[in-house]
Amino acid sequence: MPTKVIAVANQKGGVGKTTTAVNLAACLASVGRNILFLDLDPQANATSGLGIEKIEGASAYRPLLGEGGLNEKIQRTAYERLDIIPSEVDMCGAEIELSRLDNHLLRLRQPMEPLRNGSRHELILIDCPPSLGILTLHAFAAADYLIVPLQCEYYALEGVAMIHRLLNQLRDSGANPSLELLGVLMTMFDGRTNLSHQVVNEVRQHFGPVVFDTVIPRTTRLAEAPSFGKPIIYYDKYSTGAAAYEVLTQEVLARLKL
Repeated sequence: MPTKVIAVANQKGGVGKTTTAVNLAACLASVGRNILFLDLDPQANATSGLGIEKIEGASAYRPLLGEGGLNEKIQRTAYERLDIIPSEVDMCGAEIELSRLDNHLLRLRQPMEPLRNGSRHELILIDCPPSLGILTLHAFAAADYLIVPLQCEYYALEGVAMIHRLLNQLRDSGANPSLELLGVLMTMFDGRTNLSHQVVNEVRQHFGPVVFDTVIPRTTRLAEAPSFGKPIIYYDKYSTGAAAYEVLTQEVLARLKL
């Protein structure tokens, strides 16, 4: 079976996007799936969150420009069955350079073909920048599925509406007609506030079954884990955050029929 590619994206920062990408990847690997994590965010928070040093020349930057392959950029992490193509500050320049190239929306899709058709990884997770810029559009053009994390606040619906429009444009333009929204994930849920409950209910009414049943809580342990370079299941396995991402992993596998 060809490797499935999942982009984790939201144009707004601070919604738990990178936290979700890192912890979902780690949980998928922990249940026996071979995972490749592609950090496309120039901030490289996912790279450091998985305990990998940011090194010049280690990212997907050169392959995006047609120089070399992505295979050469794959590194092992400290976690079994979880590999990474890290990010670095140079990725900031990719936004500008890619826009000048021909077929620029396919600049990630093409070098990813060998990874898709190889037997090394079952799933590739892409952490996108917190914007709908060039790099995020590349991820959408290369992905099979999209996961959108949404913070439990009132601006949440606007973000999903914008991504929905973009999704339809990519399909209609032929850039990626098979791209699917795998699910909307409610994050930073605070069960003590009426606001969190109201927003979750509103999003469920608006988007129906596309919203994951799992809700990710706002916890100190989840916030602390990246500073130790560890996913939550390795930082505090018995925390509520770890339990939430383990349940989400089962939901994702069920939706992917894996």
